[in-house]
Amino acid sequence: MKEIGMYVMALTYLTAGIMHFVRPGVFVKIVPHNLPSPLLLVYLSGICEMIFSLMLVIPQTRHLGAWLIILLLIAVFPANIQMAMDFYHQKNPYLWVSILRLPLQFVLIGWAWLYTR
Repeated sequence: MKEIGMYVMALTYLTAGIMHFVRPGVFVKIVPHNLPSPLLLVYLSGICEMIFSLMLVIPQTRHLGAWLIILLLIAVFPANIQMAMDFYHQKNPYLWVSILRLPLQFVLIGWAWLYTR
């Protein structure tokens, strides 16, 4: 079961990374406003997601890949906060989704943690 979860995780991050290039505007909107070059940051995080997902499926790099995913999840957490703040100020009806994303980040970190050993 743990191995299936690892493949699901890898596919999830690979898909998310690809989406950074297919629909970059969605991600650019949530980059914290004080950071420079939002599009570049979106592309870099997408590349990281794809590389780290592939590292998960290779037994020799799985441990490092999982740690890098954890670091990436921590690094992009401010984007989730930015999204929630923007949704709040815009009175977006999907504010609740952006708020649910915040604790989900910790669940994803816990999931990746399973593969650090």
